[in-house]
Amino acid sequence: MSLSEPDRELVVAELGREPTTAEAALFENLWSEHCAYRSSRPLLSAFESEGDQVVVGPGDDAAVLALPEPDAADAPAADRDDDDYGDQYVTFGVESHNHPSFVDPFDGAATGVGGIVRDTMSMGAYPIALLDSLYFGGFDRERSRYLFEGVVEGISHYGNCIGVPTVGGSVAFHGGYEGNPLVNVACVGLTNEDRLVTATAKEPGNKLVLVGNATGRDGLGGASFASEDLAEDAETEDRPAVQVGDPYAEKRLIECNEALVDEDLVLSARDLGAAGLGGASSELVAKGGLGARIDLDRVHQREPNMNATEILLAESQERMCYEVAPDDVERVAALADRFDLGCSVIGEVTDGNYVCEFAGDGEASESETVVDVDAEYLADGAPMNDLASETPTPADRDLPDPEPALADAVEAVVSAPSTASKRWVYRQYDHEVGARTAVKPGDDAAIMAIRETAADGEGEAGDDAAPADADERGVGLALSSGANPNWTSAAPYEGARAVALENATNLAAKGAVPLAAVDCLNGGNPEKPDVYGGFEGIVDGLADACAALDTPVVGGNVSLYNDSVEGPIPPTPTLALIGTKRGYDAPPAALDADRAADSELLLVGAGGDALGGSEYLAQAGGTDRFPDLPDADAGARGLADLVASLAAVARHESTLATHDVSDGGLAVALAELVTDAAGVDATLPDRVAAFDEAPGRLVVQTTDPEGVAEAAGDLPVHRLGEVTTDGTLSLSVGDESTALDADAIRELRGVIERELA
Repeated sequence: MSLSEPDRELVVAELGREPTTAEAALFENLWSEHCAYRSSRPLLSAFESEGDQVVVGPGDDAAVLALPEPDAADAPAADRDDDDYGDQYVTFGVESHNHPSFVDPFDGAATGVGGIVRDTMSMGAYPIALLDSLYFGGFDRERSRYLFEGVVEGISHYGNCIGVPTVGGSVAFHGGYEGNPLVNVACVGLTNEDRLVTATAKEPGNKLVLVGNATGRDGLGGASFASEDLAEDAETEDRPAVQVGDPYAEKRLIECNEALVDEDLVLSARDLGAAGLGGASSELVAKGGLGARIDLDRVHQREPNMNATEILLAESQERMCYEVAPDDVERVAALADRFDLGCSVIGEVTDGNYVCEFAGDGEASESETVVDVDAEYLADGAPMNDLASETPTPADRDLPDPEPALADAVEAVVSAPSTASKRWVYRQYDHEVGARTAVKPGDDAAIMAIRETAADGEGEAGDDAAPADADERGVGLALSSGANPNWTSAAPYEGARAVALENATNLAAKGAVPLAAVDCLNGGNPEKPDVYGGFEGIVDGLADACAALDTPVVGGNVSLYNDSVEGPIPPTPTLALIGTKRGYDAPPAALDADRAADSELLLVGAGGDALGGSEYLAQAGGTDRFPDLPDADAGARGLADLVASLAAVARHESTLATHDVSDGGLAVALAELVTDAAGVDATLPDRVAAFDEAPGRLVVQTTDPEGVAEAAGDLPVHRLGEVTTDGTLSLSVGDESTALDADAIRELRGVIERELA
């Protein structure tokens, strides 16, 4: 760790002296790209983050959202008012753990889960769901498979041990991640108005209490490490910067946090993540415009002879920093002891500077002041970067000539690792723990049941208290997350808009409408103009699409310098989207064979007009521009109205099955709908209709086509073909045709499970 010379000059001018070793290390980490967003913050004002549903927006450990009452849960957010929201809150946050997961995939991914769960806890919430969006190099590469297996094992181990279900997410394989995988994890928590906690210190004289695991040297300088390109020797040289997790300690910390919040003992809280104790404690008091005096010798430690810098910056896991009233300290310590957790009163909130003192184990009889700085300057004083950018050039149409035979093209797209079944991943996760998962992984979106109490219909109750008609009275919380690197490689701005619409369509396929979003913006080295130009494109595209969806972006994470000797990653705008619906039931993404004879298969929504960014071109070769989205000529609410109409179609009483059209286009969507007992006989005009990936479309099985067309409003509705009972996809495209039975589709889609068995 070393403070750059320009930053050192600023710090010296502010302090009027040279910084101490500990101060220089603190500034280097808290002013890093990872913590200060020096290259991205100038762009983030593009996001709209306000709304009646937003209780706490960007800037805290996690966002807090008010849930609508069940009767208003189906209405788009723009059509609700304050009276439509109750006192039941959810928290929503996302973070990346990219570099650590390359160096040590198991611990890197596991501690990413632990960090986002503690962000949830610090808001006074109980974590109820996780989503993971994962990106790796080509599946045919041994290194990629090693990282993939390690990351999934780390997520499943940590999530399963702490009892928080991983209910959704995405997995993509792309050559651009060969030297730098991405691990983005989102978490949803449950709280209410009375239990809400923030990361803003309240008043001088309150105590700062550290609860959780003892502090060691693991993760030292992790924030700085996350703000640099990965070097060729990163796997060995940077291993000390990777944290080591203990999920059983995290589980005890979750329950202890619940007890502390139940007894109203927490005035403010911050989890110890990037930059460790120094980051958490300085940011906590800085948000309140206050200072602190901390005695580093009081921090409970698990390694001998730690110096002040190590104690301040180690990113040892499973630790929380609480602001506690003096009279409540003994009770906090008693609860920590009850859950077998360490507890240290490390200092107090002041109205002065952020001051840390340290004596250590040496002969010194008195503590030495090792840090004495203005907390706000430390936490928020980093100067922003002014970087050059180049706008990417759109691709020309250069389709493969000759094009592959239809049968070969369908098989290649259905079996591509990015479009294939992810069952190998989610079967390793305990996605039902907590008894709230109403729609499980493998569908377009997960749905969590947020039940009302039987007694008065207000707030969340335990499962035993759920009323008999809970499905009607409760709110279904729909969740989706992911991005498509093929899309954003082909066209960063347009691809990012499509990512937002795709996630919203996932919710709509289950009958839900968006409530809010958080994003994890991943890019390469921003000092390269072409890389920064692509990053600007995904920021603007995501911001514009979310605004058109009437969906506030209430928080997020930025991860830059995702470069390696293999080059920069594709610009990757992971979006995690949360939505609501009345009740928890939803049409499945599988055809109903029993109703085949009296049902029809419809396509609701407009298709694209190009193949850019498609899996078809990734397999067959060639280039094309990215397809136009369906709101190209619509007004500001074009996408919001589109998604509301799709959700209404999914909720229509005649709807038997729904599935969105996305990765792989209609060919893959139809294949995924086929079961052993139900098949499809469909006709499409050309290759674009079969393989373009323009989002905002649903395939719908219905017994009332006219009713679905009415629910669809202004959206186009096309008849795709017959629902059969032979368990076969029969597809005609132009003058070609092909057929795949359910067993063949299962074999093609099972490539990941088969290869990793």
